[in-house]
Amino acid sequence: MRWLAEGTTIFFDALAAMPDERLDGPSALDGWSGRHLLAHVAANADALLNLAYWARTGEERPMYASREQRDADIEAGAKLPAAELRAWAVQASGALAARLGELDEQQWSREVRTSRGQAIPASEVPWMRAREFMVHAVDLDAGVTFDDLPAGFLAALVDDISASRSGAGGPTLTLTATDHDGTWTIAGSDTSTVASSGVPTVADSDAPTVATPGAPVEVTGTLAGLAAYLSGRRAHGVTGPDGGPAPQLPGWL
Repeated sequence: MRWLAEGTTIFFDALAAMPDERLDGPSALDGWSGRHLLAHVAANADALLNLAYWARTGEERPMYASREQRDADIEAGAKLPAAELRAWAVQASGALAARLGELDEQQWSREVRTSRGQAIPASEVPWMRAREFMVHAVDLDAGVTFDDLPAGFLAALVDDISASRSGAGGPTLTLTATDHDGTWTIAGSDTSTVASSGVPTVADSDAPTVATPGAPVEVTGTLAGLAAYLSGRRAHGVTGPDGGPAPQLPGWL
């Protein structure tokens, strides 16, 4: 719950610094305005409330009725008046935190499923929400960067994404942080290239092939840079072998 509390503060502090007209403009996520991003964060709280209900009662309640309904709810939410949209995000986030705080040890251990169908104990829900808050605080493009996020959270995020990417396609990587103890390995099955570090592009004749199936590619950067790279965000100073570009990765989540 620690990262959830810190993530809540970081996200809503960033949001409070954004005037309403900034929400009308693009976020750091392609195709989404600030309104879409905020609607997503609010709707995600409602979805995770379904998992909290599932954990408390044992009655299955999926996060979303369907992917199409999720997307439709975000589009509808993005059209709300700014004050109403902000209030939804605050209210839904508060309701989720309250419900999670009511769960007992047995309920925390109850198995629920993510929107991707992965079975998890309910005890992972606070982490899922913290991840939403922290990463999307950066996506708001309101001045928060991965460098501003707590190092402990960043290490946990790199652990999490490395585990989820292993065996899921893409290049085989060994990642080393220049400012943090630890190395991460991602088992992959793909060959990928990029033309510039941390910014996926279409490979061209000038971009070297730096990944081959089964041959780990060394990727180096700060802990914040690696977290940005693995999550598909713009990453500064993340490099592959000999200071070249790091491999392009498939989408995350």
